[in-house]
Amino acid sequence: MRQDKLTTKFQEALADAQSIAVGNDHQYIEPLHLLAAMLRQSDGSARALLQRAGANVAAMTTAVDNALKGLPQVTGTDGQVQIGRELVAALNQADKEAQKRGDAYIASEMFLLAVADDKGMAGRTAREHGLTRKALESAIDAVRGGQNVGSAEARASARP
Repeated sequence: MRQDKLTTKFQEALADAQSIAVGNDHQYIEPLHLLAAMLRQSDGSARALLQRAGANVAAMTTAVDNALKGLPQVTGTDGQVQIGRELVAALNQADKEAQKRGDAYIASEMFLLAVADDKGMAGRTAREHGLTRKALESAIDAVRGGQNVGSAEARASARP
C-alpha cells in the first residue's frame, strides 16, 4: 500500500502504531496497535466517530490496551518491527472501502470499517464494546455529508 494514499492523520496513527509496537516489544504491528493509536489521538476523528456510532469508547480503549499486553513480546532486538499480515489485510480492506466511496485518499474511518468486519482481536474487541458496521457507516455518512476524501488533509469532524 502506498503511504501517500493515506490522509495525514491516518499516516500519523500508523506511525504511532509503530511506536506502540516498539514500546511494547512486539515484533509485528497489528490492527490492535493501529486501533490503539487512533483511540489515543486527541485531535483525530476516530473517538468521536466511534461514540457517534454507539460504541463505548472508554471501555474499548481499556480493552485494547489490555489486549496489547497479551501479545507476544520479543526482547534482545534492535526495535525493528514490521507490519503484520493481519494489518496488511486490514489496510487493503480500508483501501477497498475508500475506493467504493470514491475517495482519493484513505482516511482513518475506512480502517474503522475494516475493523468492524475484522475477525481478529481488534475486530472482536471493537464489537464487544458496541461497534457495528451499520452504525459506523451511518456515522460516517452523517459526518461526511456526501463529501469524498479528496486531499491528504481531509478529516471528518465528528461530534458525539
